[in-house]
Amino acid sequence: MTAARLGDGGWLEHPSVRRAPSPNVDERPPGTDVTLLVLHNISLPPGRFGGPYIEALFTNTLDCAADPWFERLRGLRVSAHFLIARDGAVVQFAGTDSRAWHAGVSCFEGRERCNDFSIGIELEGCDDQPFTDAQYRALARLAPALRARHPIRALRGHEHIAPGRKTDPGPHFDWRRCGREGGWDPAQLPPQAAPAAAGALPAKASGEQ
Repeated sequence: MTAARLGDGGWLEHPSVRRAPSPNVDERPPGTDVTLLVLHNISLPPGRFGGPYIEALFTNTLDCAADPWFERLRGLRVSAHFLIARDGAVVQFAGTDSRAWHAGVSCFEGRERCNDFSIGIELEGCDDQPFTDAQYRALARLAPALRARHPIRALRGHEHIAPGRKTDPGPHFDWRRCGREGGWDPAQLPPQAAPAAAGALPAKASGEQ
């Protein structure tokens, strides 16, 4: 993906970015600036890549009979602003001016309800496998477009805003590489992630907030 920009409503204007609008979005609180970017991982079924299931989950079209594991997702209503697939392909589900439902119960610097003031990016992956070069490249090209529109001052993982409850993007995500290639100031990156708490849920393998 070459240089991209955000147009009306915060939708990316680039021919390589596919739009799949999710119904699981709403308005941010009036006057709220977007100051946080949150990275997640997701695979459906857990540990398996490819297929239509992540997009189906975010657009409320998941066939829960397609895999026995999906029954636990029945009725779940979640979304993210973007998904970056293993091959680097980008799908956008919500304009960045809107609030996607990706963070769930969360807190950043004493401020709760991170959905209100954040953008969520899902990386197709899981906690126990490295992410791909194509995904890092897509992230590096997406970040400047997001910062050009929104006063984003911090990049965090779901693990940092919901510690003990979530662990994504997990120990195989290279924060230093992401920061270097995406033009982030080191002060905007998270400190070294602490070990996951015993009994923590596998992050977003389930697609849950």
